[in-house]
Amino acid sequence: MAERPDRNWSLWLGVAITLAIVLPAALSLVWTPYPPAAIDIKARLQGWSQAHPLGTDPFGRDVLSLLMAGARNSFGIALGAVALSVGIGVPLGALAAARGGWLDNLLMRGSDLLFAFPAVLTAIMLAAALGPSMGVAILAIGLFNLPVFARVTRSAAVRIWPRAFVQAARLSGKSRTRITLEHVLPNILDQLLVQVTLQLALAILTEAGLGYLGLSVPPPAPTLGRMLADAQSFLAVSPRLAILPGLAIALAVLGLNLLGDGLRDRLDPRLGRQP
Repeated sequence: MAERPDRNWSLWLGVAITLAIVLPAALSLVWTPYPPAAIDIKARLQGWSQAHPLGTDPFGRDVLSLLMAGARNSFGIALGAVALSVGIGVPLGALAAARGGWLDNLLMRGSDLLFAFPAVLTAIMLAAALGPSMGVAILAIGLFNLPVFARVTRSAAVRIWPRAFVQAARLSGKSRTRITLEHVLPNILDQLLVQVTLQLALAILTEAGLGYLGLSVPPPAPTLGRMLADAQSFLAVSPRLAILPGLAIALAVLGLNLLGDGLRDRLDPRLGRQP
């Protein structure tokens, strides 16, 4: 039988693209060419130069510094939101699969109810009550993604429970909680990992929308979505102010999606058996 062609190109391409965005964002924690919020009206709307490789914005702020700090804030919100979704959704999905019956129905109907509220609507309600902030954006995106992890976890766990090794563990007297922790979750970890990368991409895209609407981190802290909103009045004068953050968002989403596809190809044994 002929060797199945290597499909891991998407994994490595996804890693390369994601690192190209993540590393400058991480570097901004300790260094940026200029303070991202530093205003210099005399240098406003400058083009490419040695002092400002990507130019300046209408307030004279260095665009490269803004992109680095904006990507850091956008990734931070996305990571926080996905961590919240995983931390609540995975236990709920595992509990639904382990107990079944009315509890399963109750938890899944509850996840349907949460899924009925888009992240933007949730953010608007929370911002009206608490004011726009990073916490509001994390909570809004996290609640929207929570049902995804609950359903993925339940669906994968339900297929594990009838397996012989799980039945043997039950016959040995192990509790459902112990079986879930020792046997079920380790066997669905690969599927959850793939889902995390895909939801990270969606969270970054959602945060960009919230930032554009002013429902994310308040100014002067930059995000990629806020940079797009600030650039819309200057499209004719300086289109790069919108192109650069838009390109950063597109690359981040593309990299994470390719990473998720590559991980799925690598971790799913069924794909390895295909001719």
